[in-house]
Amino acid sequence: MNVVEAQRFLFQLSMNNDRAWFKANEANYESAVREPVRAFIRDMAAPLAAVSSHLVADDRKVGGSMMRIQRDVRFSNDKSPYKTHVGIQFRHTVGKDIHAPGVYVHIGPDEVFLGVGMWMPEAEPLRALREAVRDRLPAWQKALAAAERAGFTQHRDALTRVPKGFDKADPAAEELKRRSFIATFRLDDVEVLEPKEIGAKVKQVSDYMAFLCAAVGLPF
Repeated sequence: MNVVEAQRFLFQLSMNNDRAWFKANEANYESAVREPVRAFIRDMAAPLAAVSSHLVADDRKVGGSMMRIQRDVRFSNDKSPYKTHVGIQFRHTVGKDIHAPGVYVHIGPDEVFLGVGMWMPEAEPLRALREAVRDRLPAWQKALAAAERAGFTQHRDALTRVPKGFDKADPAAEELKRRSFIATFRLDDVEVLEPKEIGAKVKQVSDYMAFLCAAVGLPF
């Protein structure tokens, strides 16, 4: 997939974020963004299967791996109708939303990155993740170290205090403050997204993904 062409369109959209402009440039969106992204998703099926049979590459226009470009503005002060980035989510087979472990590719006008993990899980899976980290801290630390060696950075969205029900003196106390379990790898210098290379990066953090899946009772 040609990232530069997609970014060019997304930059133009960020300067003209209204329905009239988008409608007039919809053919460009299809050729520069949506259809290349759908082709990329199809090509990711085999590299992802080499990592786990539970990661889904779905090229449907609606409800698939490519997230909607339309924004939900019902509860937002910002009424801009369109997102100015592309989100591609390769979900776990049982994941119906972003709270299940998965793989994410983000393409924005000025940033591109690969993400793995769980973003803001709900209360029950979040507690299960924290308990798994507390009870299997060496395995979690090993997964973190492998991710760091592969060039991934941990997303530090955390509480200021150890959550209720956990010991603030626990060796895993800092990790237990997490609200998300996400690792990201920046792809800002990439001009073309190569599915095999993305699959290889995901494979480098397979221990990270496997730990998260096991923690919430899912196969990997």
